[in-house]
Amino acid sequence: MSPDSGPLPSQPPAGLGLAPFLQRCIQLLLLPIHLLACLGLWDSFYKKAFPYIMAKVAPIYNRKVYKQKQELFSNLRKFTGPSGQLTLLEIGTGTGTNFQFYPPGCRLTCTDPNPNFSKFLLKSLSENRHLQLDRWVVASGEDLRQIPDGSVDAVVCTLVLCSVPDVPKVLMEVLRVLRLGGAFYFLEHVAADHSSWTYFWQKVCDPVWKYFGDGCSLSRETQKELEKTNFSELNLRRIHVTPYWTPTSPHIIGYAVK
Repeated sequence: MSPDSGPLPSQPPAGLGLAPFLQRCIQLLLLPIHLLACLGLWDSFYKKAFPYIMAKVAPIYNRKVYKQKQELFSNLRKFTGPSGQLTLLEIGTGTGTNFQFYPPGCRLTCTDPNPNFSKFLLKSLSENRHLQLDRWVVASGEDLRQIPDGSVDAVVCTLVLCSVPDVPKVLMEVLRVLRLGGAFYFLEHVAADHSSWTYFWQKVCDPVWKYFGDGCSLSRETQKELEKTNFSELNLRRIHVTPYWTPTSPHIIGYAVK
């Protein structure tokens, strides 16, 4: 994992007060989409289009974080349970871009609230025959009732907590399904330092990002939620994936143990 890069201003940007004004301007421009969303038409369209977008974007992102993911998942086998076979649950599997990093022979359960990802997920599985798919479940991260308590050795969640409606509820579900001593792996883009120009642009761009990023927020304080969750151990680092001033640059990466 690479360390933080790039200095952050120690004082709030002089133009920080412009953020609410610029947000309102953007919201006015987004009014037609907002109306479609109120009518339920935007979600219907975007849920079908989003998997195709991610099928193009996810490989580009994966190349940027390849080394970080490789290092992150390098100790997955350490959490293999008494069965002798690693059981892994991935929340928000999407197109399956993490499959290449999972150890051979692990038993995989995939979840995603969008059923339109299924054909992309199956394509990724066909390219990663070292994995064994146990189940594909259409479910949100807040409601994993189909997964029994304490039934998995590891849970993986990458670029998902930025878009879920209720982060604490997702993390409580993670704790529920993990066996004692199991681990939760995460890689998420998060809010920048509040005194930085990066945070300024995150707040300005948030309204657009929500609609075109499937509910994604650029300014989530995910680290704080992880720290408040009752994990016995939290291993977390902040990194920058793109130039530090870009809105999606600040990330957290690591794993937590139940």
